[in-house]
Amino acid sequence: MSEHTPLPRRCLGELTGTFILVFFGVGSVHAAVLTGAQQGLWQVAVVWGVAVSLAIYATGAVSGAHINPAMTVAFAAFRGFPWRRVPPYVLSQFLGAVLAAAVLHVLFSSVLDQFESAHGIVRGSMGSELSAMVYGEYFPNPAIARSLHWTDASVTHVQAMLAEGIGTAFLAFFVFAVTDPKNVSRPGGRLFPLFIGLTVSILISVIAPLTQAGLNPARDFGPRLFAYFAGWGPIAIPGPRGGFVSVYILSPIVGALSGGLLYQCLISPAVFMRRASIGAKTSVSESKGQTA
Repeated sequence: MSEHTPLPRRCLGELTGTFILVFFGVGSVHAAVLTGAQQGLWQVAVVWGVAVSLAIYATGAVSGAHINPAMTVAFAAFRGFPWRRVPPYVLSQFLGAVLAAAVLHVLFSSVLDQFESAHGIVRGSMGSELSAMVYGEYFPNPAIARSLHWTDASVTHVQAMLAEGIGTAFLAFFVFAVTDPKNVSRPGGRLFPLFIGLTVSILISVIAPLTQAGLNPARDFGPRLFAYFAGWGPIAIPGPRGGFVSVYILSPIVGALSGGLLYQCLISPAVFMRRASIGAKTSVSESKGQTA
């Protein structure tokens, strides 16, 4: 990514990258919930991971492929990303997510209507989160809660906040690790998008049964906002239990800041010292060789 890339082009890159992420990721949720196309949570998680990797490969050279407001804030806090670019980046990410949700609705609207009819779901009424979950996210995961007969007490508001915060902290920690130029163990530039995608996959496999694993304020709020205007109304915003701001927006941002801080303060200095030590040993060896 060149520092001379104009901001509008960067924003277009973020919009495009987030569109790719949401179209394939949220699209896999559509396919799983409405058609049973994905057999098991891991298949959905893998689609999400591949979507993240492809979005980074496609747009990383233009914008850095943050594709997540929480990561944009963390990059600004710890990696020197200019704070003045945060608002346009975040707005572009939200817009990309909304556009992807709208395209998915065009493709799946008839299937969605039949799903709701078959399950006796009245859109916008209590219980319609079982269909709204293909856009926004809920805790506990409505599909799993229904199949296992969970109650709302199965995942409390605090537990949901912790799940999203801890999950996003892990995401930021690993993103910082694989993109740290001082980390000699990091994968090469062509491979790090793949490892970030795998990170998302393993996080989804653990957290999605609890909160659907948002880990990204744009991924949740963009489709959720679309769902609000598509007929789900208060089931989308504020949701049957509320808390979508604290669980799916604030918690990922706090989590990303925590994960980034943890890496920068505890791991990155050790990586730097290790690299410096290796460089010093190499210099001494070369010096001895020249003396001999």
